Amino acid sequence: MIGSLRGVLIAKAPPQLVLEAGGVGYEIEAPMSTFYMLPPVGHELRLLTHLVVREDAHMLYGFATDTERQLFRDLLRVTGIGPKLALAILSGSSVEAFTQCVLAQDAAALTRIPGVGRKTAERLLVEMRDRLQAAVQASGGPAVGAEAEALSALVALGYKPAEASRLLQAVRAPGASTEDLIRGALQGAARES
Repeated sequence: MIGSLRGVLIAKAPPQLVLEAGGVGYEIEAPMSTFYMLPPVGHELRLLTHLVVREDAHMLYGFATDTERQLFRDLLRVTGIGPKLALAILSGSSVEAFTQCVLAQDAAALTRIPGVGRKTAERLLVEMRDRLQAAVQASGGPAVGAEAEALSALVALGYKPAEASRLLQAVRAPGASTEDLIRGALQGAARES
C-alpha cells in the first residue's frame, strides 16, 4: 500500500492531480477540500494516500489530512459507496460537517451533497453513526460538535469550507466552545489579511 507521497506538483485539474516523486508522475484523485490547500504547480507537496486496486485499474486517492483519509476509508466500508461517491462526499462536505450531519441524523443535509440520494443518505446515517460516535469519543467528545457548529458559522460568513477548516485547526483546543472557536478563527483571518 502507498501511504503517502512527497514530491513536486506538476499538474492539477480537479479532481485529478499529478505528483512527481522519485522521477515517477503519480496520477492522484483528490477531494475539493484537498485541492483548496494545494500549492501552486511546481511546488513541493506531501499527500496522504489510499490505493484502490480493481481488476482494470489501480487508483490512487490523495488527502491533505489524516481525518479526510480516514473518513474516505470509513465511507468505502458502507454498502454501495465506492471511491467516486466517497470522493464526492468529501468534496461536498467537510469532515466536521459530515460528522455533525450523521450524529444529528440529518438525512436532508446529506442529500444536498451531489450524488447522495435519499436511500444513500439513510444508509450513511445507519452505517456511519457508530463509527463516528466512537471517533468523537476517542477525540475527547464535544469539541467535534463545537467545531462543526463553528465551521458552519464560518461558511455562512462566506469562507470556503477548506479555508474555514484551516482557520479552525489553528485555534483548536480541548473543551473550546463554539463562540471561542469562531472568535479565534476570525482573529486569525484578520491577522492574515
